[in-house]
Amino acid sequence: MSGLTGIRFAFGTLTVLPVRLTRWDRGAARAGMLCAPLAGLVVGLAAAVTGGALRLLGAGSALAAVAAVAVPAVLTRGLHLDGLADTADGLGSGKPAEDALRIMKQSDVGPFGVITLLFVLLAQVAALAQLYDRGWAYGALAAVTAGVTARLALTLAARPGIPAARPGGLGAAVAETVPVRTALAVAALVTVCCAGVGALLGGYGAVHQAVAVLAGLAAAQLLLRHCARRFGGVTGDVFGALAETAATVALVALALG
Repeated sequence: MSGLTGIRFAFGTLTVLPVRLTRWDRGAARAGMLCAPLAGLVVGLAAAVTGGALRLLGAGSALAAVAAVAVPAVLTRGLHLDGLADTADGLGSGKPAEDALRIMKQSDVGPFGVITLLFVLLAQVAALAQLYDRGWAYGALAAVTAGVTARLALTLAARPGIPAARPGGLGAAVAETVPVRTALAVAALVTVCCAGVGALLGGYGAVHQAVAVLAGLAAAQLLLRHCARRFGGVTGDVFGALAETAATVALVALALG
């Protein structure tokens, strides 16, 4: 039952797929964050299928990359991108935590948010286009890896010691719900699975995939530590920023190999 609850929570909060939430408590949040990589897998597969199909139909690498980046935005209703922009505005404001959090809750997007969104999306498209140039399989696998890594970063961010910055919202619901050992176990399992699939590409595919996942997680953890110090904890916006950061760094790492 907890597994089904976790899947419902993960898909109901992290995607726009029609999944009905049956519980909204700490237990459901814990299970949901543990299942977050599964939601990332589905989103990543949808992106991979879209980009790969366009590539096989004769579309250029750039068009396939744009489509593969657009699909996760659509399937999350832009939630993570919005969180990234709001977090950038809060961090860039230079104001005390309370004022920065107030800025993040505003509906408009400031200059820091716009600039951050621009460069992150450009980096994602450029990295995927380079990977599609190597072959549709490379681009497709990268899209899946990015989706999984993005949500795995959320699993690690829900560990104890990182409180919610304010009451209410997704951040408060999931903060400090996942035990450290359990989060690390999920991270190890996902990394091994990505490496295993990467081995199908031959050469150093397994190592390359593992390094990309770990690089994405490391970048997200650095941002998490900074946000926790700056805001006094995490919010739903911070979780969105972590996801986009992890996905972007993972894609760049794959493109550099």
